[in-house]
Amino acid sequence: MQDILEAIMAAEESNDPDRELAGVAGLPVPETYRGVVVRAEEARMFDGMATRDKDPRKALHVQEVPTPELGPGEALVAVMASAINYNTVWTSIFEPLPTFKFLQRYGRVSELTRRHDLPYHVVGSDAAGVVLRTGPGVTRWAAGDEVVAHCLSVELEDAAGHDDTMLDPQQRIWGFETNFGGLAELAVVKANQLMPKPRHLTWEEAASPGLVNSTAYRQLVSHHGANMKQGDVVLIWGASGGLGGYATQMALNGGAIPVCVVSSPEKAELCRRMGAELVIDRAAEGFRFWKDEETQDPDEWKRFGERIRELTGGEDPDIVFEHPGRETFGASVYVARRGGTIVTCASTSGFQHQYDNRYLWMHLKRIVGSHFANYHEAWQANRLVALGKVHPTVSRTYPLEQTGQAAYEVHRNAHQGKVGVRCLAPTDGLGVRDGELRARHEDAINRFRGH
Repeated sequence: MQDILEAIMAAEESNDPDRELAGVAGLPVPETYRGVVVRAEEARMFDGMATRDKDPRKALHVQEVPTPELGPGEALVAVMASAINYNTVWTSIFEPLPTFKFLQRYGRVSELTRRHDLPYHVVGSDAAGVVLRTGPGVTRWAAGDEVVAHCLSVELEDAAGHDDTMLDPQQRIWGFETNFGGLAELAVVKANQLMPKPRHLTWEEAASPGLVNSTAYRQLVSHHGANMKQGDVVLIWGASGGLGGYATQMALNGGAIPVCVVSSPEKAELCRRMGAELVIDRAAEGFRFWKDEETQDPDEWKRFGERIRELTGGEDPDIVFEHPGRETFGASVYVARRGGTIVTCASTSGFQHQYDNRYLWMHLKRIVGSHFANYHEAWQANRLVALGKVHPTVSRTYPLEQTGQAAYEVHRNAHQGKVGVRCLAPTDGLGVRDGELRARHEDAINRFRGH
């Protein structure tokens, strides 16, 4: 592994980094590598505990694992950096169920997929790195290519997947419903997960947008989601977070009017630094949408709607960008304008949603479910990053050995934006190939740093 890292690091000082990186094709593939895993034998370790009390640091382990053989259409990537997503948090606390159920199900698909059904699960659904090898049939990518990976793993043998790959019955999220994920020194991906690494970003910056940026693009911009247009009022929950930070940027880029909902003055300031003008600090203004665990408070929905209209000059949201789930969903349905759209994913505060259906059916509103993105949507979202139109939201990074701590902070919401993880990269700041483009956007790239 050290020889691979040295070959990649040689590109840092080279006038021809592409030539240096191509040299990895001649290096042997290690028989093992370090990966962040959960273990099947520990899947019941948190039984009886409240979700908030479950500690990812106890379940996430860094260990040596065997390097799997590549199959047709696959690529082996040396991972320089990855990032923490909520699906890694869920995996680490074994909610809503242990991911070994997913691996067992995938392992029954074919002889090739049987590799994934193991007593350990290498997790992680983001990665930036360098292609080391490609399997039979791969023509678009070669050893030495600098890439980022999106997390859609799809078999594409069913007709249902060829209009929208997210509808393929064998669609899975890599590193969550498959093994050999991105929080590791090596990762196995399908070649159609790969996209060009934005050349003006560091490894940790390039790794961070993948899952959340693509998710936000489909949810908000794509015709499969809310199909946002210029002038739309868009209510964005958690607008400075990993998902909301990208939704806020896309709303601003697309000529929409974001109404950013956050939970602290610091998060409000981050939204303003992104260019948003309409911000609600729900903690400071005391919004409490539940009277108790069983009862929502429609008076608070009404007060929230009135606050939104104060900011917008009397307009209700055309689109509500929903991802907290249980805690906020009743309010989201209520405040959307007549004929408006509530587009939802993730449910980070709970999967069981309750709302008053009168405000949906009588006002002709729509609820649209959205899950990650297809390859085209992920590619377009990555292109926006590569062009410097959308910027990373990395606030801090950790070495691979401290992935548990990184996941713990996301679980406790003690973070802003995205938390990155250095896998092979020894330090932050490596991997920049286009310094001129970076210099033009340096402030925007770093606006979440240290928060």
